[in-house]
Amino acid sequence: MTRETNSSRLDHRELSLLLARTANEKKAQDIRVIEVGDRIKITEFFVICSGHNSRQVLAIADALKAVSKSHGRICKEGVEGYSEARWVLLDYRDIIVHIFLNEVRQHYDLEMLWGDCPQVQWHTDSREEIREEASTD
Repeated sequence: MTRETNSSRLDHRELSLLLARTANEKKAQDIRVIEVGDRIKITEFFVICSGHNSRQVLAIADALKAVSKSHGRICKEGVEGYSEARWVLLDYRDIIVHIFLNEVRQHYDLEMLWGDCPQVQWHTDSREEIREEASTD
C-alpha cells in the first residue's frame, strides 16, 4: 500500500477509518469500510454509509470533506450527486466514499457486489485495526 509523501498526512487505510468514524459522529447508519484494492485498480477502499434523509446525507458529506481537508486531502476526482442528495460520492482516488439515502442503498446493494472483499473494522480506538475476512456465503 502506498503512503502519502507528506508525513503529516494519513495513509489510505487511516484516512478511510477516520472518514468512517466521522460519519459515525454524524449519526450515519450501517457504516462499512471495504478494502477493494486487490479487486480493482482504481481505488483502495470504499467507505459506505447511509443517512435517514437528504439533509443528513449532506451533513455527512460536508463533515467528511471538512475532516479530509484538515488532513490535506481534497476530492481531486470530484463530488457527485451532492445536489440531489440521494447518493453522494466523494472520490479521493484511493478512497471512494458512498453516502446513500437508505432506500437508494438497498436498491444498489454495493455490499453484495463487493461481498468477497475484506471489510475493515473501523469502530475501535486502537491504532491496530482488525481485519474481518468477507464471508463467502
